[in-house]
Amino acid sequence: MPDARLDLVNRSFKLAARPVGLPKRSDWLYDQSPVPSPAEGEVLVKVRYISLDPAMRGWMNEGKSYIRPVAIGEVMRAGGLGEVIASRDANFPVGSQVSGSFGVQAYATARGAELSRVDPSIAPLPVWLNALGMPGMTGYFGLLDVGQPKAGETVVVSAAAGAVGQVVGQVAKIIGCKVVGIAGGPEKCDFVVNELGFDACIDYKRGPIFPGLAKHCPEGVDVFFDNVGGDMLDAILARIRMRARIVICGAISQYNTTTGIQGPKNYLSLLMNRARMEGIVVFDWADRYPEAIAAISGWIADGRYGSREDIVPGLEAFPETLLKLFRGENFGKLIIEVV
Repeated sequence: MPDARLDLVNRSFKLAARPVGLPKRSDWLYDQSPVPSPAEGEVLVKVRYISLDPAMRGWMNEGKSYIRPVAIGEVMRAGGLGEVIASRDANFPVGSQVSGSFGVQAYATARGAELSRVDPSIAPLPVWLNALGMPGMTGYFGLLDVGQPKAGETVVVSAAAGAVGQVVGQVAKIIGCKVVGIAGGPEKCDFVVNELGFDACIDYKRGPIFPGLAKHCPEGVDVFFDNVGGDMLDAILARIRMRARIVICGAISQYNTTTGIQGPKNYLSLLMNRARMEGIVVFDWADRYPEAIAAISGWIADGRYGSREDIVPGLEAFPETLLKLFRGENFGKLIIEVV
């Protein structure tokens, strides 16, 4: 690699403290440091886009989880997309467009085995962090393998205008289900129905969702894909049908609580309806990602699938941009464009 590479300066956000409630700017350390040369088997990536996901809030906490917590002083974990600008791995020459867990930073070194190629001719790069990225894999396998919907059944998805919700609803429609979304605000509900093709959308910001559920799911709910938790999960549990399946993907309403996680109060509905509630972690399907990418990219190509991204320019605004997730301010998959 040319010596000039050593003149590059990385910009990154490192975790400075374990947040209490919503993360504050003081929970982050903004760092500038020289960019290291890649070692044998590594590449140097200039990061172009960084994925912001609700799961990041859990990674900031100390304690046992499905993945180790981000350590104090460590670059914040995040998925990303970028271009290889120096390489010591013949499988990823300079100019390759790649995705990986690059963190919240402008440059990242990574081993070739940790990277995936992305093809801009199939879809624009940000879509590879959305429909063809982790949200797409989560929605696809969580719905089809865990929710196991059948044509004609009623599927309800919370955070329907978000990254995972978009996937779940569209895939459910493609296989012939009735789909009802739950989203915040008329603009998001209009998008869910008129652009994504859901049958209906309930605006939770207008008040309790019970009337909407009664109207749009008069016979009950067969599959509920939950991204929110809390009161919304309880409301759905009161409307499930016999042998319903509840997929627990996330609980964004609970991530910043300072008074303890609210569990489901209506859980006895699972007993009465012989229903099943199961959590998912997308990494369990890692060996099958190509299957989902092939299916979703095919639907994009034939016009049956849409993808919306909320792209915010500026790495330095990361602490404030992340909060959009927890305030419901993002519209589609939230992504930082590194400029």
